[in-house]
Amino acid sequence: MPRRQQPTARQERLGAELRKLREAAGFKGREAAALLGTDSAQMSQIESGTAGVSKERVRQMAAHYSCTDKELIDALVAMAGEKACGWWEEYRGLLPTSFLDLAELEYHSTYRLDVEFLHIPGLFQTADYARAVFGYRVPELPEADLDLRVRHRTQRRVIIEEPGPVSYEAVIHEAALRIRVGDRAASRSQLTRILDLSEAEHISVRVIPFDLDGFAGATNGMTYIGGPVPKLDTALRDAPQGAAFIDSEAQLTTFRTLFRKVEAASLAPERSRDFIHRLTKEL
Repeated sequence: MPRRQQPTARQERLGAELRKLREAAGFKGREAAALLGTDSAQMSQIESGTAGVSKERVRQMAAHYSCTDKELIDALVAMAGEKACGWWEEYRGLLPTSFLDLAELEYHSTYRLDVEFLHIPGLFQTADYARAVFGYRVPELPEADLDLRVRHRTQRRVIIEEPGPVSYEAVIHEAALRIRVGDRAASRSQLTRILDLSEAEHISVRVIPFDLDGFAGATNGMTYIGGPVPKLDTALRDAPQGAAFIDSEAQLTTFRTLFRKVEAASLAPERSRDFIHRLTKEL
């Protein structure tokens, strides 16, 4: 397969998981390459995601590495067979690669968890809200670039709005609900949208009010995206250069624990809807 100049985060993840299987089996790269009839350079490229790997080769690797986790193997085989043809590809070369990587990751997700303290979660944002957020950048974005970002963000809603949506749980702090990134009308429209979406069976919205006692988790904002098996989950944290993708098993466990702690401290969905409804009436 031809070498990739810029692998996606998902292609890099497949290579990383194959490397983990090799290392767990106690093989060095050159030893594994010899077993597979290739060389160290090709093995390195596969594990870095800069070279593709066939579904058959993935199964060969799993067999040589004595991996017996059938669900994980099947999931990796499916990843190897994916073609880069999602809706996000129309933005390649126009938006930062992190935007495309996130959209691809979401598209293949099985569920989604969000905790937000200062902004409305991206999947809930109206076009006006997203435009206000992206438009606040310094230096200011050209209008064409701003339009691209807003359109991309609204297209990401496909995972919760189209047929066969993923399960989505969002915990939002009162601060994010009250901060007016746009005008009063835009803020009312944004809260109304959250209320409408919260009625869907696959969406759960919980609120953390300001007056909650004993809440010390305000630094634990996160996005957690479920894979076909827990080992292929991904957590995201904001970083100066864009979203940082986290796949360490220990860190994923920590993120899941943090989410459940924040969720347990928040208002139940019905009380949260009542809370948001009251805020809407105040505008």
